[in-house]
Amino acid sequence: MGLINCCSDAGAGAGRLARRSVLSGVGGLAALAGIAGCAPSGTTPAPAGTTAPSAQPPPRGKLELVLLGTQAGPPIEADRTGIASALIVDGRTYVIDCGRSAATQYLRAGLTLRSLSAIFLTHLHADHIADYYNFFMLGGHIPNTHKDSLAGPIAVYGPGPAGGLPAAFGGGQAPTVAPPAPGTAEMTEKAHEAYAYSTNIFMRDMSIRDPRTLSQVHEIALPEVGASYATTAPPTQPFPVMRDDRVQVTATLVPHGPVFPAFAFRFDTAYGSVTFSGDTAKTDNLITLARGTDILVHEAISVEGANPNPAVLDHMLQSHVLVQELGPIAQKAQAKKLVLSHIGDLVESPINIDKWTNWARQGYDGPVTVGQDLQRFVIA
Repeated sequence: MGLINCCSDAGAGAGRLARRSVLSGVGGLAALAGIAGCAPSGTTPAPAGTTAPSAQPPPRGKLELVLLGTQAGPPIEADRTGIASALIVDGRTYVIDCGRSAATQYLRAGLTLRSLSAIFLTHLHADHIADYYNFFMLGGHIPNTHKDSLAGPIAVYGPGPAGGLPAAFGGGQAPTVAPPAPGTAEMTEKAHEAYAYSTNIFMRDMSIRDPRTLSQVHEIALPEVGASYATTAPPTQPFPVMRDDRVQVTATLVPHGPVFPAFAFRFDTAYGSVTFSGDTAKTDNLITLARGTDILVHEAISVEGANPNPAVLDHMLQSHVLVQELGPIAQKAQAKKLVLSHIGDLVESPINIDKWTNWARQGYDGPVTVGQDLQRFVIA
């Protein structure tokens, strides 16, 4: 894999951040301006038809991005798995979203469960959390044939309760499942309860660990910007989420239709930065967060030629970014590389990669990759 060892001294990404400054405690937002990195010049897609967990090589760099799954939306499709990404920093793994088959894809990527440090959830739509509980219920079970299982409690960072629900599309009525708007902590607790019988049996006849001990949930505190389920993403400066000895994570609110809260995340390391848009419509909040990032992983949809029902079309246009309008966002953010994930096309499946690449290049000077499941990017 060819890598370009390039560093820019312009813009918010100028200079390198020494590891000690990542760990220095306060001043997180100021540290963001000290990060620069080298955009990868190549990627390695997964071999076609790969099924064996050992088929993918282990991490190959100090900072590596793996697209575990790249599909947008809940429908089950054969050519892509649900949205999920992994960022590997000095051998430790951080998972961003846990869509359908994320736990299996994690092992297919050559990652070990014992390397998992934290999980980040951009929002609580089903396509982003479908495999969330499997990391604990199954990944924390007895070790697999590779003698691998979770090493211990995993930190989880996700949305708190929404505080309310929007009106139904068109002013009609919609049933409500209770609790109506749980956050990450209550969702996790309800998952424990839903699988209680399986857990109770396994704890008695196989001496498994209690899944309730395998996660430490942190609901992300919002800054005082007047945000609510009625005003989901007012202008918001990046705010800190977590930091450890490898990464500093910041977030911003993004507009994803009626969903609240919905986050974009930026990961800064001593080797470079990666920003994940989450699900979002166009917003300056994301551009501010992503300024000068080495890789911007951005969602994208196409409705070209589609004739969906009005509710579906309204959701798509209010909640997402058309691939044809993505280039100027990456350009304005001064992102060094644009990677498309959470890919949704209302007409074509599989999508035409060349067409999508050309669409995304419009208005952007940097390299573009239309992501595929298990595709890897080495930043350093």
